[in-house]
Amino acid sequence: MTAIGRRAVRLEHLLTAPNASLRDLDEAVALALEHDTLAALTVSPWLVKAARRKLGRARLRLGTVIGYGHGGQLLAVKAFEASKALEQGANQIDFVMNGGALVSGEEETVYNDMLGVVDMAHSALAVAGVIIEADTLSDELVRKACRISERAGVDQVVTSTGLATARHAVALTGTLRDSVGPRVQVKAAGRFKEAEEVAAAVAAGATHVAAVLTPELIEGVAETITIGTPESAAVSATASRR
Repeated sequence: MTAIGRRAVRLEHLLTAPNASLRDLDEAVALALEHDTLAALTVSPWLVKAARRKLGRARLRLGTVIGYGHGGQLLAVKAFEASKALEQGANQIDFVMNGGALVSGEEETVYNDMLGVVDMAHSALAVAGVIIEADTLSDELVRKACRISERAGVDQVVTSTGLATARHAVALTGTLRDSVGPRVQVKAAGRFKEAEEVAAAVAAGATHVAAVLTPELIEGVAETITIGTPESAAVSATASRR
């Protein structure tokens, strides 16, 4: 694991379940503040404003997910949702790709959908990531989605909204890493339960791992590989857009 440890993984805690409550947010913020190595906390859009207030001056990024969970919303809807999240304090926007348009061969629709959200995020100095839900997509379409994402200027490509198994997330991480250039980072999002699963994602090319984290998992990862700091995540995201 020593070789892997030379590449730092940035951990992100997910609070995006359909029934995520204010009580859940309190617990998520407490976890994030207790473990100051976490790079980001991602919450449901309705929780962004409360999360920003509770986090105060904490250094970690506050993210949200746009177009949850199928990505088939109209661009105007996604753009409005992203703009409100940014107004309320989010500085990381992950949005679900319009997979139906991709399958239909409507590449310009996919591109414009991405570009609208990416430009809005970048205008607010926020990080933008596209979520490629690949369960029913061929490898060829996944790679095409990555090429379109890179052309649209995304900072990250993301394996899923976080519901995928760790094994699926690791497998897709390798495909995404091979399909984008070095400027674009790869976030493995899934149901990671063990430090070894996180290490496998890093070995496959992930720079970020997003999951419903526990203190035990955070500590296990810290013993296995290097955890990047919130500052390094911010610097990396800024550099990727230069």
